Amino acid sequence: MSTTLPLEPIEKASRDELAALQLERLKWSLNHAYENSPVYRRKFDEAGVHPSQVQSLADLARFPFTTKKDLRDNYPFGMFAVPQDQISRLHASSGTTGKPTVVAYTARDIDTWANVVARSVRAAGARRGDKVHISYGYGLFTGGLGAHYGAERAGLTVIPFGGGQTEKQVQLIQDFRPDIIMVTPSYMLAIADEMERQGIDPATCSLRIGIFGAEPWTNDMRRAIEQRMGITAVDIYGLSEVMGPGVASECAETKDGPTIWEDHFYPEIIDPETGEVLPDGELGELVFTSLTKEALPIVRYRTRDLTRLLPGTARTMRRMEKITGRSDDMLIIRGVNVFPTQIEELLLKQPALAPHYQIVLTKEGPMDVMSLNCEPCPETAPDYGALDAASKALAYDIKALIGVTCKVNVLEVNGIERSVGKARRVIDKRPK
Repeated sequence: MSTTLPLEPIEKASRDELAALQLERLKWSLNHAYENSPVYRRKFDEAGVHPSQVQSLADLARFPFTTKKDLRDNYPFGMFAVPQDQISRLHASSGTTGKPTVVAYTARDIDTWANVVARSVRAAGARRGDKVHISYGYGLFTGGLGAHYGAERAGLTVIPFGGGQTEKQVQLIQDFRPDIIMVTPSYMLAIADEMERQGIDPATCSLRIGIFGAEPWTNDMRRAIEQRMGITAVDIYGLSEVMGPGVASECAETKDGPTIWEDHFYPEIIDPETGEVLPDGELGELVFTSLTKEALPIVRYRTRDLTRLLPGTARTMRRMEKITGRSDDMLIIRGVNVFPTQIEELLLKQPALAPHYQIVLTKEGPMDVMSLNCEPCPETAPDYGALDAASKALAYDIKALIGVTCKVNVLEVNGIERSVGKARRVIDKRPK
């Protein structure tokens, strides 16, 4: 008979015990970054700070922020803090110019990552003997392999399906009878649609738990998924720059926002405009500092996610409120990060098309749909063959280089609304 998996001692430690461990690890992490990463040594020196000055957790606020631009400017390996022969794995985000965000892991980092995902799976209610069906994408994306290693570490039986082939996914869920699924919430609904198309009531399938991440989702969607699938749905949070999935995860007994695994990832909330650290409970931008990472220590990484820090409930560690938005213009389409500037960069490579565009977001069932409206250059407007070729080439580039299917619509000359001041690049028609 399956039984509940036990908690780690640190999950039940007092706040004082946790803070003491955090301070010890913070001192190590800052010193490791300063001594072994030329980028961080330069950033710290320019800011006039040194790891030896840290006497309390509050002293972290004196150190400079890290942004995605730092990783891109030092592509591919400039921010690593260990030699190449100590790196066990590389992951990367999508990039449009051959310069994605690259992250690295030592064997110990992989071990830490597996542990925090295993902790997340246990928090979701996993039991000994459970089977987990993984529908996150495998490859350079951190979702699939992160979930895979963590589920194995938790002692579960892993079904490493990956994304796509929805009809086949349904077949294997019916045949293998998994207890848990790890997938984006929107794709869970697509799987439910396919079950119904095949005459299967989704609520009668074997699944008991859904661990959903890689895109924002609301409590309304949680309730819809739980009712339709007959499961407990919990939120898992992570980002590749900090580690991958498993930075934080909800506990099944409370489902009140992801618990941050604070013994490995130290959170702050800042005012996105001023950078000032805000007290717990106030809404602002989430910032993370890694406490145990070796290959790519990360110091005060600006996630751009907007949330607030809340007291622990099911665990001693603090929770974060469900993500309510972002402090930049990044879009998340079916779990893929998309910036309007990426689209613009690819559009500018098509000489037949003018540099005017709007991204239109809609929904087809549970799935996000992205379309791109653009214009012809006046001199090529009559050449329908050239415009058709350009639109097809642009759609291909968006899919190949960013990872999102996009319908490209070439309107007439001046078909895009002109704005005074900042252009309106995104029209979001998705239901709120």
